[in-house]
Amino acid sequence: MRLKIGLAAILALAATQVMANPDQAIRDALKTMNFNVPVKAVSESPVAGLYTVELESGRVLYASADGKYFVQGSMIEVNDGKPRNLTSIAEARNIGAVINALPQQELIVFAPEQPKTHITVFTDVDCGYCRKLHNEVEQLNDLGIEVRYAAFPRGGMQSRAASVMQSVWCADDRKAAMTAAKQGGAVAPASCDNPVERQYELGQQVGVQGTPAIFMANGVLIPGYQPAAELAAIALENQ
Repeated sequence: MRLKIGLAAILALAATQVMANPDQAIRDALKTMNFNVPVKAVSESPVAGLYTVELESGRVLYASADGKYFVQGSMIEVNDGKPRNLTSIAEARNIGAVINALPQQELIVFAPEQPKTHITVFTDVDCGYCRKLHNEVEQLNDLGIEVRYAAFPRGGMQSRAASVMQSVWCADDRKAAMTAAKQGGAVAPASCDNPVERQYELGQQVGVQGTPAIFMANGVLIPGYQPAAELAAIALENQ
């Protein structure tokens, strides 16, 4: 009997320790899976027993307290019949912080004298809609929108576009080189320590699946081309 009581106490204590430190249990579980995106924070979710796992990339996962179960998807809160996507809200906030922290000197920026807000565009120089959007950058600037370009060669780092974009980022006049590339013109080959691969990898981490991928200042993603006037209105609503 004593042995049974002792064993039960040990099991209860172990369970309490796991429940008391779900942060470590979840992080340890991800490490065992060779999960290569660092964890920013672990916190209780609105659902009992389920924890929100915020990644450094800005994305969100959910996990059980013991780290045995993980869920990737949207958590929808419904109040009075009105749905609210808690995952999208959290990811937009986190991704906005990640993207806004990109060093300005590593982006190619087209800015008005007094910008009202900004957008960050993951772009490919060979993308037709990226070229169409670039033709409207001046209109966006006139409407008070600063346009920040990050590189996202859709064909990967071995593609022709990646090579051209590296030359664009290494050009003496990067804005002129970007415009030339977007117009189908030649860009003089150049090499330097450039951020193209880092930006491409970041784009994959924050959910970019095609170009142009346009992030508002608050992290909201607009996947694809929008006419300048409509895009400016969205940007001003999502500062």
